Formats: sequence, structure tokens, C-alpha cells
Amino acid sequence: MRKLRLLLAAFALILFVSPAFAAKLKVVASFSILGDLALQIGGDRIDLRTLVRPNGDAHVFQPAPGDAKAVAQADIILLNGLGFEPWAERLIQSAAAKGRVVAVSESVKAHLFKAQFGTSVREAIDPHAWQDLRNGEIYSHNIAAALAAADKANSAFYEANAASYAGGLDKLDAEVRTAFAAIPADRRRVITSHDAFGYFGAAYAIEFIAPLGVSTEDQASAKGIARLIDQIRREHISAVFVENITDPRLITQIARETGAKIGGELFSDALSKSEGPAATYTEMFRHNVKALTAAMKAGL
Repeated sequence: MRKLRLLLAAFALILFVSPAFAAKLKVVASFSILGDLALQIGGDRIDLRTLVRPNGDAHVFQPAPGDAKAVAQADIILLNGLGFEPWAERLIQSAAAKGRVVAVSESVKAHLFKAQFGTSVREAIDPHAWQDLRNGEIYSHNIAAALAAADKANSAFYEANAASYAGGLDKLDAEVRTAFAAIPADRRRVITSHDAFGYFGAAYAIEFIAPLGVSTEDQASAKGIARLIDQIRREHISAVFVENITDPRLITQIARETGAKIGGELFSDALSKSEGPAATYTEMFRHNVKALTAAMKAGL
């Protein structure tokens, strides 16, 4: 009997200290790219809910009651920041969230762009910082720091995962630079649906041109589209792409009127579903680079 009691006590101790049985950190990520980064760092130590799912458009997202409940119960709420989630502050307040809110873009050098506000033009912040892999490294370390602060028992686990993952992003960044270095500079011009690739363009010397602004809620003017069509014809821009989160009709119209070929689909603000070609952050980058370089080379 005494032996049985000792065995039961030992088993109870194992349940108490084992990470497999410990309460997981409740984490909410605002959109699919952050969700993947959180899983890469948090692994099986976190219980993750992603609000804007794969192929979803975070610019126009409307939270559901279940999202508010998840936010209310979360230990950590991961946001991109830089104005990317205009709905987040209202959701967090209405849910009376008590968890720590973390902007994972903290310490990123934000890009500014000229935007139309009514009749005036002024500078605004481009929120799509993850489109530079070096910023992806910053995101991963910021996520690890947030998880470690909330769950000190597993801090070494999170920090080791972040170091390993950031090292992989650094190698991928070098591969991307090598791939584009083989493309003549005058062929590194791309038409996309909305202006989500500013950081990508600055990092890898690609000129991205978009009929819409940085938000899919922006409206393209007839005059702006006409100028874009003239530019495509004049400069013989051959790489025209649709995005997984936007209506392809505008880009299809532009391609039809200019004779340019649609080079495929780019993933900008959201990952693909698990069976798709861009189910993770690194797969998204590899897919986009492969599609872009193929289209650029085909135009040679």
C-alpha cells in the first residue's frame, strides 16, 4: 500500500512539473503571419488563436464574438503595430482584455510613404514591415521576449527557438539577395494590387507599383489607373501580379489593356491555407521570390 502511495505521489509530481501537462500560455495573434511566427517560437508551450486567418484581409477584418472572448482570456496579445490593425484597440477595450499587448514591430525602422488624405498629401507609416526578412528576425526576438516575460519557466525554450529561427531567416535573406542579383536592374519592376511590398522593395532593390495604397480599403482613381497603364506600356513592365487577399479584377483589367501577363499570385498580408504554397512565413517568402524572379526572367 505504501509503495502504491509513493508511485501515485511520484506520478502527481511528474504531472506538476512536466511542460507537457503544465498550463499553456494563452496567446492571441492578430493575423496569420504573426500566428506562424508565434508557433515557431512558442511551439507546444502556447495555446494560440489567430484572429485573421489564412487568405484573410486584416485591413477590413470584422471581429466576431468568439474573437472577443479569446482576447479577453489571453495572457498575451500579439499585434503587428504601425497602424496595421485599426480595429485592434476597439476590440481589446470592448473585451476588457487583461493580457499584455505586444507590438512585435517595436524597434523596426518604419518606412514612410506619401498618402492622400482628402485633398492633401502627407507622410504616413507603411505597416508591412514583415516583408523584409531582417524585420522578421526582429519580430521573432520580440515575440520570444514577450513569451519569456510571461512564462519564465520556459524562457530558455523561447529564446533558443528565436535564436535558431532568426538564424534561418538570416540564411534565407542571403538566398533572396543572391536570387535577385541575377536579374538586371531594369527588369526588377513589378505591378501588384496594393502597396504592401515597400519594405521588400527597399530590402531587395525591387520597384513595386500599385494602383491602390497600403490598405486594401483604398480606392484606385481612374486617372491613377490610366497613368499606371501608360507607364507599363512605356517602360515595358512585364511582371504583373495578383494578391491572395485582394480582388483580382483590377489587375486583370490592367494586364488585358497593356498586354502584360499575370505572373501569378503573391502572398502579402496573409499566408495560404496549410495545403497551399505559403503556409508559413518562410514558405511565403520562397514562393514570392520564385514567382517574381520567374516573371522577371521571362521578360528578358
